[in-house]
Amino acid sequence: MMRQAMIFAAGLGTRLRPLTDTMPKALVEVGGKPLLAHVLQRIRQAGFERAVVNVHHFPQQIIDYLDSHPLDHLQVSVSDESDQLLETGGGIRKAFPLFSPDSNILIHNVDILSNVDLAGFYEQAQADEATLLVSERSTSRYLLFDEEMRLVGWTNIQTGEVRSPYPDLNPRDYRAYAFSGIHVISPRLVATMDTWPSRFGIIDFYLAVCGKCRIRGIVKPDLRLLDVGKIDSLHEAGEFLKTLQLPQVEQISPSTPIPLPLGEAR
Repeated sequence: MMRQAMIFAAGLGTRLRPLTDTMPKALVEVGGKPLLAHVLQRIRQAGFERAVVNVHHFPQQIIDYLDSHPLDHLQVSVSDESDQLLETGGGIRKAFPLFSPDSNILIHNVDILSNVDLAGFYEQAQADEATLLVSERSTSRYLLFDEEMRLVGWTNIQTGEVRSPYPDLNPRDYRAYAFSGIHVISPRLVATMDTWPSRFGIIDFYLAVCGKCRIRGIVKPDLRLLDVGKIDSLHEAGEFLKTLQLPQVEQISPSTPIPLPLGEAR
C-alpha cells in the first residue's frame, strides 16, 4: 500500500495580507521555513511516498519552490487550479487522477501545524470511506457524531444552524467536536463526486453523504494544533514549533466517553 497525501495550498490567504499580496500562503515562512516545507517534511517523515499540492494563488512560485527543493523518497506533483479555485472538495476531485486508486489519501491544510502522528492516523483510517481528525476545542462550528463516532451533522452554536441528512436532528443529543483540517478519504468515496458542481467544499460533501457512507471521527485528546491563518499568528507559530514534541509512536483514541455540552468552553 502506497501512502499518499494531498496538501491544500491553493487558497488566497487573505487573512495573511499584506504578505500574500506578493506570495502564496504556502510560502509564508514560519521558523525560517515556508509553511509548505513544514508539511512536506512531516509527510515524508511519516513514510508517505506521494504528495499532491494544489495551486491557484501565485501558482508558479509554488511550482518553482517544489522544483528547487526536492525531497528524497517523496514524489511531489502539482494539481493546477490556476483557472478557477475549486474549494476543498473540487480540489480533491481534480487532483484524484494524480493518485493511486488503490490507497487512501491523507488531506492536510498547508497552514496547520500540529503534533499529530500522521502515520498512525493514516493507518487507523483504513476501514472507513473518510476519517476526520477532531478534538475538543473551542469554536463556533462543530461536527456532530453518534456514540460510534460516525458523522451525523454539523452545527453553528452562534447562529443555531444545523445541517444533517437526518431530519430534526438535535445537536445536544450528539458528540460535538472541532475539525482539525486533517482527514483521510478513500478513493471509492472520491469516485462518487461526479455529480457535484466544479466547486464545492469537502465538509459539504461529507455532510451530504454521511447518512449512507461510513464517515468517522477520531479524537486526539492531547491535540496541539495551530492554524497559521493570520499575521499575528506568525510569531506564535514560530514559538509553537520550538516547543512542539512529535512522538515517534502515538495512540489516538477512537472516541471520548462523555460529550461536552454545546457552547461550553473546551
